[in-house]
Amino acid sequence: MSEPRRLRIRVAVPDDDEGLALLDRLAWSHLHAVMPRPQPPYPPFFTDRHAPEDCLVAELGDRLAGYLRTGFPTPVEANRHVRQVQGLAVAQEARGRGVGRALVRAAVDEARRRGARRLTLRVLAHNTPARKLYEAEGFVVEGVLPEEFLLDGQYVDDVLMGRSL
Repeated sequence: MSEPRRLRIRVAVPDDDEGLALLDRLAWSHLHAVMPRPQPPYPPFFTDRHAPEDCLVAELGDRLAGYLRTGFPTPVEANRHVRQVQGLAVAQEARGRGVGRALVRAAVDEARRRGARRLTLRVLAHNTPARKLYEAEGFVVEGVLPEEFLLDGQYVDDVLMGRSL
């Protein structure tokens, strides 16, 4: 009998760019994405706005299983005590194995380590699995932008969630 693959969370490195960009494209869905489906030529995953150190990577054994990217919600200095989840994806074959939960918990720890007092996020109202995960990890709804996005012919609310650290 083979040993189950171990889940490991680590900070991304520049060499993760291609694998994370591919995972991001494969995980794309209107369940969580408001931007159109990515088309070639594909942009790099890491940019001036999102550096490797702003991304946590989940690995199951030697395979990329997911990521969680954070950033600042605004460029305003007075808002620097807040970090925001700006992307979360789990590979299809890794879903249901606690990868998303481990990434959220690691992001909370990392935000604290960086001196943040709050962690916030935006989630589409129809993304029930993500909302349940966030609620289970201490996030509460702090606001709703009704019918903020038109996706696949349906108006979808944008739910603002946050938690203190």
